[in-house]
Amino acid sequence: MKGIAGFYYVHVAGSGLYECKARGIFRKEKKKPLVGDEVEIEILDEAEKTGNLEQILPRRNELIRPAVANIDQALVVFAVTDPKPHLNLLDRFLVTMESKKIPALLCFNKKDIADEQDLEELEQIYGGCGYPLFLISVHTQENVEQIRGMLKGKTTVIAGPSGVGKSSLINSLQTEVQMETGSISEKIARGKHTTRHSELIPLGEYSYIMDTPGFSSLYVRDYEEKELKFCFREFAPYEGHCHFCGCDHIHEPGCAVKEALEQGKLSKSRYENYVAMYQELKEKKKY
Repeated sequence: MKGIAGFYYVHVAGSGLYECKARGIFRKEKKKPLVGDEVEIEILDEAEKTGNLEQILPRRNELIRPAVANIDQALVVFAVTDPKPHLNLLDRFLVTMESKKIPALLCFNKKDIADEQDLEELEQIYGGCGYPLFLISVHTQENVEQIRGMLKGKTTVIAGPSGVGKSSLINSLQTEVQMETGSISEKIARGKHTTRHSELIPLGEYSYIMDTPGFSSLYVRDYEEKELKFCFREFAPYEGHCHFCGCDHIHEPGCAVKEALEQGKLSKSRYENYVAMYQELKEKKKY
């Protein structure tokens, strides 16, 4: 459920939470237990609820940052305003989830303090790119119930920069673990980090949410630039319709994606972020 300073807290169905140390073999094999891992433990003291973590079972998937495993879906949370959404970072989150085959839900918080223009702009950019989109206010609870419905029966990782209301959202979805919420740092208009470690929080039967430390940079590093286009869902209908086979939708003439962009069928912001990430991956190859 969480790991702090070399202790791993493991939930055993019907028995409760055990505080465990990992066997030395894991260090030797350079394997680290992750939040979300399914594990086998040896119980040392039933009364004290202590044990040894003996084995990590095979993972369905894992993320490096945040370091979590066995995720059914990701809830990517940004604010509509205060702080303004960094769309390049947001698209990096979505690309990361897409590359790991983790379905993503996209949520924009602080609807209550946003103006209509900001809301319309976000709907315009993200309404048509293939992700369930939620515009919510944790403060007034508007549309929070919709999110709750999407999390039932799943293990969901909540991801996004700090200061956007992730901890407040988690607090409103369950009562068991109250997360510390932070204020916006006025000096840099970013959230102060409040989550110190990843933690798996029960929302109900077979439903968990993973809270992860806030982070504000995500580098696209795990794959080739040729694969990037497949991480932008809205490009899919145009694949195979370009003049050149294997078109990367960058400089090639007769590109169906660029034609769709010119006709206003694709988001300019999303396409520009695609090009920026593509160039970044291409540069990486040189070094």
